[in-house]
Amino acid sequence: MTIEDTSLRSHLLDLLRGSGAHVDVLSALAGLPPHLRGKRPPGAPHSAWELLEHIRFTLHDLLDYCVNPHYREPAWPRDYWPHSAEPATDLATDQDWCESVTALEADLAEFERLIRNPRTDLFAAIPWAKEGHTLLREVLLAADHTSYHTGELVYLRRLLGAWKG
Repeated sequence: MTIEDTSLRSHLLDLLRGSGAHVDVLSALAGLPPHLRGKRPPGAPHSAWELLEHIRFTLHDLLDYCVNPHYREPAWPRDYWPHSAEPATDLATDQDWCESVTALEADLAEFERLIRNPRTDLFAAIPWAKEGHTLLREVLLAADHTSYHTGELVYLRRLLGAWKG
């Protein structure tokens, strides 16, 4: 790998994880009390649960788009947002929330693995994708999308009185 290639990959990893100019998605999710996860304060369009699920689903979809030659596009917007403002499991078990965060972490790690792999051509067209779509494009899209909704999470937590940042 060239110095430029190594540098680009390093910057992509930082961008995907949200380090640098703002809080990362996992930090924005951490420590939110279970009783607030399904709450929508006045004027807020989404709960933290809805944002988490939307981020998780979209990141997984983008990853699938990059690696699965049999990729099928989900229906927008129906498939990209949960059907409920709160997790289905009761707050005492926290199972849905924990599973969603774990799945998000796993997909972030898989994107990171792809980026770190020196055999991964970031600029090559994804053969089954739309014309001009590359892994580089999809990583930038994933980072941008996650960052946008991470900002919403932080703002929502401030409205709920549950942010110490």
